[in-house]
Amino acid sequence: MRFFEYEAREIVKRAGIPVTDYGFTTDAQEAKEIAARIGGPTVIKSQVLSGGRMKAGGVKFADTPEEAEAHAKDILALEINGHVPRGVLVDPRAEFEQEYYAGVVWDGIRKKPVMIFSPVGGIDIEQVAEEQPDKVGRRHFSNILPFGDFEAKEVIASTGVTGSALNRLVPILTRLAKLFVENDMTLAEINPLARLADGSFVALDAHMDMENEARGRHKALLKDLGVGDDETREAREPTAFELAGEAVDSQDHRGVAGNVTEFNGNLGLVIGAGGGSLTLFDAVRKYGGDPANYCEIGGNPSVSKAKGLAKLVLSKPGVDKIAVMMSIVSNTRVDIVARGVIAACLELGMDPAEKIAIFRIPGAWEEEGFKILERYGVEYADRSVSMHEAARRAVEKIGAAS
Repeated sequence: MRFFEYEAREIVKRAGIPVTDYGFTTDAQEAKEIAARIGGPTVIKSQVLSGGRMKAGGVKFADTPEEAEAHAKDILALEINGHVPRGVLVDPRAEFEQEYYAGVVWDGIRKKPVMIFSPVGGIDIEQVAEEQPDKVGRRHFSNILPFGDFEAKEVIASTGVTGSALNRLVPILTRLAKLFVENDMTLAEINPLARLADGSFVALDAHMDMENEARGRHKALLKDLGVGDDETREAREPTAFELAGEAVDSQDHRGVAGNVTEFNGNLGLVIGAGGGSLTLFDAVRKYGGDPANYCEIGGNPSVSKAKGLAKLVLSKPGVDKIAVMMSIVSNTRVDIVARGVIAACLELGMDPAEKIAIFRIPGAWEEEGFKILERYGVEYADRSVSMHEAARRAVEKIGAAS
């Protein structure tokens, strides 16, 4: 889950990393009071879980409290990329000598956190890595053993930073690494990390993403930050199609059928099982297919839930056919899914043989499921057909195979 900037700043502050004397509010009048307390030029930032705030007019500078109030009023009413602001952050407009970048991100390939540091901050680290690769230091570290100062020092020094700046940065990066591990983060980033005229450092912005599955371990922190249990914190608001998928899934407690993400393609997907959904989605794309959705189905949903998901996907404008596919590790009864998707076709007045591009679910009650499919002339594949081959056949059926 993603944190708003004002929340990420609070996490950074609690970790002992210096931050500015900022304030968060949902009220323009209070923004004026915060600006008066700060007592100098301020920057007013929209609190949305979306990039592009500056270009959209969600970040403005103010010289007086009255100007801060006016900017806050405008920004609070400004929707950015479909996101309504949670509030505004009123921050001192810091005078600094140099901007740095400090971040820790989870490396899914190495299965370890990696610390990234650059003396070139304020812009995307990817851009710095491309244009000035010698200015980006990296180091993987254990998320079990304590992170040592020497590790932070090595990363910073590799970018050419020396002297007082090096010594002052070491504890900041060490605390950032500790924060990352202790809070089950997948991303902990400070950008920019500014060096002030007196040589001290302060975090001017921060981005934090926490592992969704770890929310239960951090209830106290989330409660302190005001994060509700029902907040999904996705990068964008769910579409009507996705909300309808959630409604299907909530029909009863049995299995999963309806956890969908919407795309603009013409091939509907009813896929899942043990990571199989990701593999199948990628396979469809590999063979030139254009998915209408990503979804998960498995764990023995009821026939009604399987039917509801299939009807939802088939009813989506632009969908020509659906592909029903799972991996071999699925424990879902084949006959249940077969009954569900065929019932969906029939209730929509569609021919199952025409609308189901491929049915490939190896699993329990397989023979019963295949008999049902044969009765309606639906093409199916057994476990001797790989997921990639099934995806290729589905794409071919829709006339887009490469």
